[in-house]
Amino acid sequence: MLSALLLTAGVLAGCGTEEQPQQNQQAEQQVTVTLSEDGEEISSKEVSFEKGDILLDVMKENFDIEEDGGFITSIDGHAQDANANKYWLFTVNEEISPVGANEVELKDGDEVIFNLQES
Repeated sequence: MLSALLLTAGVLAGCGTEEQPQQNQQAEQQVTVTLSEDGEEISSKEVSFEKGDILLDVMKENFDIEEDGGFITSIDGHAQDANANKYWLFTVNEEISPVGANEVELKDGDEVIFNLQES
């Protein structure tokens, strides 16, 4: 009788050890992108991205972008104007980027500001 009880308890215990599915998804990463012209905000939005993503690719996925050699020339219809000497410049976390958007790897929580301004 004791062995039957132990056997039943073992079977029931074995049934209750269902493995929980592992979560292989990484936490969603976000960056805030602000567009401005001559320092006046045009728009701002938070966009999601995956670790290792490059700024230019994220911009293409979330905005209407025109670019030349990795440098953005137009965002959502706001284009550079060589005659007026106005160009898109951008900062990441308040630091002017020394490289084009095609070389900037984003990090979670970054704040990117694109400003169409005279240079």
